[in-house]
Amino acid sequence: MIHYEDHTLQKYLESLAAREPVPGGGSAAAVCGSLAASLIAMSTRYSLGKNKAPEIEQKLEAILKDADAARLRLLELAGEDAQAYADTLTAKKENPEAYQKALKKAGAVPRSVIRICLKLQETVPFLLKEGNRHLLSDVHAADAFLNAAVSAAHGMIEANS
Repeated sequence: MIHYEDHTLQKYLESLAAREPVPGGGSAAAVCGSLAASLIAMSTRYSLGKNKAPEIEQKLEAILKDADAARLRLLELAGEDAQAYADTLTAKKENPEAYQKALKKAGAVPRSVIRICLKLQETVPFLLKEGNRHLLSDVHAADAFLNAAVSAAHGMIEANS
């Protein structure tokens, strides 16, 4: 399995820029989603403990837990996407049936990216309303990254269908 969790950002970007089939757009979509989750987590951490109502604090704590989990899972999916695409290239050389099976498996990864990013996106309105006012631009950036991740993941599904 391909893992990017221990790569430096520089090493990952060098791999992405290389004349190699992986990582590619699907992996980058997952990393983009992970960046968004990181921004949501940061802005939520700065929003906690600001003498807000208990129900707001509880919602912020839940958002933080989900954002941290999403950040880690999306980074794992970056490696899973790269592995899944590498597997399709191998299967393509074997036979059409193996190739179709590998394509189906590869499509599951961007679908997971989309599902996670859409769930994170549901937190944006709450953070814009109840979050730390000094970090609204970070929440907007997270929203843009989530949109980009979802769009790119859709593109990967279409390209590999």
